[in-house]
Formats: sequence, C-alpha cells, structure tokens
Amino acid sequence: MNATKRMKNILLYIGFFCISTTSFSQAQWEVNTVRNINPRYPNSEVWKTFSSSAKPLAVAVPLGMLAVSLAKENKELRHQAYEIIAGLAFTTVATEGLKIIVNRPRPYETYNDIFPDELDPGHSFPSGHVSVAFSTATSLALITKKWCVAVPAFVWASGVGYSRMYLGQHYPSDVIAGAITGAAGAYVAHWLNKKFFYGKRKT
Repeated sequence: MNATKRMKNILLYIGFFCISTTSFSQAQWEVNTVRNINPRYPNSEVWKTFSSSAKPLAVAVPLGMLAVSLAKENKELRHQAYEIIAGLAFTTVATEGLKIIVNRPRPYETYNDIFPDELDPGHSFPSGHVSVAFSTATSLALITKKWCVAVPAFVWASGVGYSRMYLGQHYPSDVIAGAITGAAGAYVAHWLNKKFFYGKRKT
C-alpha cells in the first residue's frame, strides 16, 4: 500500500507540472534562469559530455549488467538489468506522451537571446535526457541500496539536468519534470518487480 501511495504521489506531481507548465509556459523566472546559465556560445566540453552521455549510459548500464549476468549465470543480476530496462521503457513512453500533450517549444525557439548548442526539432517538456538519466540513477539506488552507487549516479543525473539548461535546450521545469518522470518510471518497474517476480525467485 505504501508503494502504491508513493506512485500515486509521483504521478500527481507530474500532473501538477504538466498543468503549471501549460498554463505558465513562459514564466519569467524560468526564462531568467536559462539566460543566466546559458552563454552566447555554449561550447563547454564538460556540459556537452554530461548531456551526450545521458542516453548512451542509460542503455549501457543495463546491457552491461545483462552481459555480466549471462557470463556468470547470475539470475539476480539479470533480473536487476531487466528492471532497469523496464524503468527506462516506462520513462520513455511517459516522456514522449507528455511532450506531445504539453507541446512546449524549446527556449531558443521563443527567445532570441537564448543560444542552443544545436537545433533540436523535439518538444521541450519534459527533458528526455534528464528523464532517462534519473530513471537509471533511481533504479541503481533502489537495486543496490548503497550510497556509494546512488550518490555518483544522482550527481551524474543532476549534471545532465544542468547541462540541458546550459546548452539552451530546456527550462528548469522541463528538467524537474524529467527528473520526476524518470524516478517514477524506475519506481514503477521496481514495484512491479518486487510484487510479481521477486517473491517467485525467492521460493
């Protein structure tokens, strides 16, 4: 019941951000935040690396775990890899659905004093890079329950979030909603794994 309540709360937060962003898509604080972070020439290799690492790492982590699990015949690790993949799948579907529903332009499409690193035809809300990064980080934290794994994972995911604003691609609410969506996808996968599969593996 507690897990179900947590999931409902997470989904409510996502809904709140959808409504607030649709209603106040050009909130001045958001525009000013991006302006303060985004330089005229966003060419920092550090933040470009954070941004470009999001999707490849999100895929590489579970695939690497899956490869190791098959090599060592470790069923527990294999199911953990499947859980991360499921979390990413839930996250991707939710993210793409929200992008279509909210249909928010990217900051540089609305303001000529925000400078992108590259032109992206996709919608702004929520950030897909951030959602997969936080899905991966949350899954790793839930699976390992070790701070030495969770802290670096969330530092990386937070860096991805900052990088997307630095590169002029997203507003702060895009990043926050992406983080919530990614965490929600990971929690759903973890909850389903525990409810329907974990008990069977223990018997």
